[in-house]
Amino acid sequence: MTKPFRVIDTGVRPGRAQIAFDQALIEAHKAGTIPDTIRFLTFPPTVLVGRHQAIGQELNLPACRAAGVGIGRRVTGGGALYLDEGQFGWELVFHKQTLGLPSLGDVARELCEAAAEGLQSLGIAARYRPRNDIEVEGRKISGTGGFFDGDTIFYQGTILRDMDGAKMAGLLNIPAAKLARHGAQAGAQRIVTMTELFNGAPPPEAEVKEALVAAFAKRLGIAPSWGAITAEEEALAQKFHDEEIGTDEFVYGIDDPTRVADVLSGTHAGAGGTITAHLRLEGPAHDRIREVLFTGDFFVAPPRIVPDLEASLRGVELADVESTVAQFFENARAALMSAPGSDFARAVRVAAAMRHEPAG
Repeated sequence: MTKPFRVIDTGVRPGRAQIAFDQALIEAHKAGTIPDTIRFLTFPPTVLVGRHQAIGQELNLPACRAAGVGIGRRVTGGGALYLDEGQFGWELVFHKQTLGLPSLGDVARELCEAAAEGLQSLGIAARYRPRNDIEVEGRKISGTGGFFDGDTIFYQGTILRDMDGAKMAGLLNIPAAKLARHGAQAGAQRIVTMTELFNGAPPPEAEVKEALVAAFAKRLGIAPSWGAITAEEEALAQKFHDEEIGTDEFVYGIDDPTRVADVLSGTHAGAGGTITAHLRLEGPAHDRIREVLFTGDFFVAPPRIVPDLEASLRGVELADVESTVAQFFENARAALMSAPGSDFARAVRVAAAMRHEPAG
């Protein structure tokens, strides 16, 4: 039996307003007041950082402000993005029993392969590349990410119909190591657009969206149909925007931890993403954690798990980090995409080792 999905399109809205609508969808779905849903959305020129990223490290903020682009923070993990009317977003919010996918990795694979099949139906040689990209001959045409929140799954992606690659490269601080892993020397080389693939004449946006809906229907065994945005969703979105997601406190709350003099920073890059631990130590031997902040492009669900982990490590001796982290994830019922919880402990170890490095 196919499962019904509502399809909606919230059109062009400011970046923070679109992210607030994400949160509204999640909360309304958890409350059971909206059905499983596919949503399309479009941004005016906007830069977005992932939920756990240090914004001052990921974005060229002076350039962003000079360009007049919107600046926001997603409720999902992953890396920084530049978006404008040349691209559009797609996302699904649904009950985990709807598709019966047991892990975030399974969700990513099925939804990304479905989206890739939608692009293939338009003549694009799109392929899913784990952990969360859709590529054409090694160049990204769609980035994705998501999480579990209780029994609700939220997963989103983008489609690059067109983009000013040089503008993107000037606004984002893209690590050279990340580009090197993909064989690209510059951010603009790492991506490909439908405009390029179709020699300047890509299919109409509406046709691309219908191709994605059809592919989701076929691959996932669902029955999508266009529906209406509810007044409750709009009210919830406005509430989340005004109280949290639209505020500078939320957007800039994780900035550049390395500016504090006694912070030790260490990075572990694993299959599930890059995790950086920003560590302050205390005690006569500097072997006890005063506080730790984790940043990076990793995915963990629900996002509140990360501050809970940080809190659980306060006052813990370095010798007990691995066991404390293991116990935390055993109790937390967290969903990690490819990254084991031990990667957080490894990042702490790398940071702690910096206390033995000479200053300079």
